[in-house]
Amino acid sequence: MRRSYWIGALVVVVGGFAGFQQYHSWSLNKPQEKSDGRPAGAVGGERGQGRGGGRSREAVPVLVATAQQKAIPIQIRAVGNAEPFATVSVKSQVTGVLMQAHFKEGQNVKKGQMLFTIDPRPFEAAVKQTEANLARDVAQLQNAREQARRYAELLKKQYVSQEQYDQIRTNADALESVVDADKAAVETAKVQLSYCYIYSPIDGQVGSLLVNEGNLVRVNDGTPLVVINQLSPINVTFSVPEQHLGEIKRQMAAGALKVDARFQSDEGRPEQGTLAFVDNAVERTTGTIKLKAEFKNTAKRLWPGQFINVAVTLSTQADAVVIPSEAVQVGPEGQQVFIVKEDKRVEVRPVTVGQTQEGEAVIAKGLVAGELVVREGQFLLGPGSQVDIKEANKTTENKEGKKAQGAGGKRKPGQRGAS
Repeated sequence: MRRSYWIGALVVVVGGFAGFQQYHSWSLNKPQEKSDGRPAGAVGGERGQGRGGGRSREAVPVLVATAQQKAIPIQIRAVGNAEPFATVSVKSQVTGVLMQAHFKEGQNVKKGQMLFTIDPRPFEAAVKQTEANLARDVAQLQNAREQARRYAELLKKQYVSQEQYDQIRTNADALESVVDADKAAVETAKVQLSYCYIYSPIDGQVGSLLVNEGNLVRVNDGTPLVVINQLSPINVTFSVPEQHLGEIKRQMAAGALKVDARFQSDEGRPEQGTLAFVDNAVERTTGTIKLKAEFKNTAKRLWPGQFINVAVTLSTQADAVVIPSEAVQVGPEGQQVFIVKEDKRVEVRPVTVGQTQEGEAVIAKGLVAGELVVREGQFLLGPGSQVDIKEANKTTENKEGKKAQGAGGKRKPGQRGAS
């Protein structure tokens, strides 16, 4: 009796446990309903699998652009540095006191314009001294010539010996050499006097005055008096990879290469110049070749030491296919674009980009003129996705309208709404 009781209790416990497991499994696998009564999985099924997971039933708003065919310059771009066309460090060639500077710092000066005056009085005295020595020796030379002439007549009459005549003639010749030396001394003294007045050797702009008035300046002093930079024309030096050297030389043989110069604060047209110099050796450590372009710089927009974005135009490609650079994406197989078909669905197509400049990409392969490409909104697209083409100007107007509406919707304190 007791044994049958325990067996019955065990059967009841095992049956209850099995029922609980079955209920628990059913409750976990039961589809949950949202507030609108639809299963949660139904919403996800309508939206699809996202990018790359199949076609989306909802059209993706995108901005598109048309591939255009036009002439594109083939350019080499680099970053260069502006350098003065000529630089002169003005130094004194005589020792003396700096009396006056005839310019202001930063002033534009012309070739031949006076810059400095060094105390000329010691040099004026030296000129007078050499001129006096010259006058004395000239007088002695004239007397020696007269004596030589008289002794020549006496020698004919045999009143004097040949030895006496030779002595007088030698003295006259020696005095002629002394007079020549005196003339050279006078010229040297005048040159030294001219060094007291320093003139600008070039057209340019002066920098800071490095030696003030009243200081003693010396010959070939280490510190220059001032530095003059010639800014018009001006040079821009830059380097390009050596693989472009052959093409550059071929194009230079056909004619002058045009060079455009831009800088960060440039708001107008780039400066136009020509390639003027190609270095005679490739830099071994960097594998680049040094180039130099010359610009007129009449407006002085380029400044020495300024970093310049340089573009050397080698040739022009007349039938290039061009699209906005933002339309080119990077996919698993390389660069690609999204092509919009007539049924408003997109096709992923690999392309080969030749070069990118000023926001435009030149497509060397994979695209023809007239095709529509997606330029914005690619993140939500996949192969076969349907798109809704938006106009860029309308999108901008909508954004500005929302901003204006948001600004107008703010009420001032105490202001009532319109009735």
